[in-house]
Amino acid sequence: MSGFGIYVHWPFCAAKCPYCDFNSHVRSQIDETGWVDAIGRELAHVAALQGERRPEVEAIFFGGGTPSLMRGASVAATLDAISKYWTLDPDVEITLESNPASADAARFRGYKAAGVNRLSLGIQALNDPDLKMLGRLHNTAEAKSAIRMALSTFERTSFDLIYARPEQAVEDWKAELREAIAFGTEHLSLYQLTIEPATPFATLARTGALKIPDDDRAVALYEATQEVSEAAGLPAYEISNHARAGAQSRHNLIYWRYGDYAGVGPGAHGRLVLDGKRVATACERLPERWREMVLRDGFGFAQTPISDEEAAREHLLMNLRLTEGLDISAYKARWNIALDDARIDSLAQDGLLEREGVVIRATPNGRLVLNSVIAALAA
Repeated sequence: MSGFGIYVHWPFCAAKCPYCDFNSHVRSQIDETGWVDAIGRELAHVAALQGERRPEVEAIFFGGGTPSLMRGASVAATLDAISKYWTLDPDVEITLESNPASADAARFRGYKAAGVNRLSLGIQALNDPDLKMLGRLHNTAEAKSAIRMALSTFERTSFDLIYARPEQAVEDWKAELREAIAFGTEHLSLYQLTIEPATPFATLARTGALKIPDDDRAVALYEATQEVSEAAGLPAYEISNHARAGAQSRHNLIYWRYGDYAGVGPGAHGRLVLDGKRVATACERLPERWREMVLRDGFGFAQTPISDEEAAREHLLMNLRLTEGLDISAYKARWNIALDDARIDSLAQDGLLEREGVVIRATPNGRLVLNSVIAALAA
């Protein structure tokens, strides 16, 4: 078993960032109590599907959207609903995403009182020109204030930065990353800027108005990220996530170790074992339509069966993102599928994979072309 988590999606934002393709929506008014009630109804339905022998919850994650637009009472009500239907691990990790623009001390104290013990801040940059370019509502001073506020309030704090921004120099990024690390958070999520279809950035890139670093510069920025974070004691434990020893996100590890998780709220996805069979769940993306479905049926998601072959490929894809690698013996026992030794040896000879007993893991060079490595293993 690789654990069980619950993901709660709060789809509302104060503004839509031009690079974002997440299921986020801007609304002038929100019936927060009604939305929280709908989330509670969907949680009840998932619990009923799992039956009496429900797994213990190891991690809960409030994502979005902007969950920090929720009141503390709304977070508490959602956590009460979860604890009504499931047993929580005594050390359950409860994470809430927050944007600096909606951060204030009273709000943070409300989340902590509700049960949140880990805050993840969407900082994205530590200079005003890049924050403006990324469409963020906060400035650098507000970002730094939010980090300090989070560190003084919560047991655990993480924040996100986006790199490989237009015209970003390697040395500038190293300096910014060192400044970020100096705050002393136990975890950082460091993402390369990607141009997602159907976003304003995609339109700008297509017209030449936005130019992100070419492949060589992107690789140099990635390698600089590894160099600086490792030297500071925050090595990558996954492609884009870095942590001090023992501070890895438990919720993220459930995903990447291919555990089970329930996803509730508009656009949320889940992976569950129901009646001994693995299924994917996908909630309706449009918030109002999702809510109508929940009020009518008790849930707003579709279920799709996953074959063992599909599950094995997903497991491989997720697990090899982790620096801990994949136990190929446990993989075979779980799916009755053996990876080809000749392919493993070939990838190892090419310097893309390393093997230690029954564990295989991508090398630093392999992580740069991970999709190709996985495709070769799964062929």
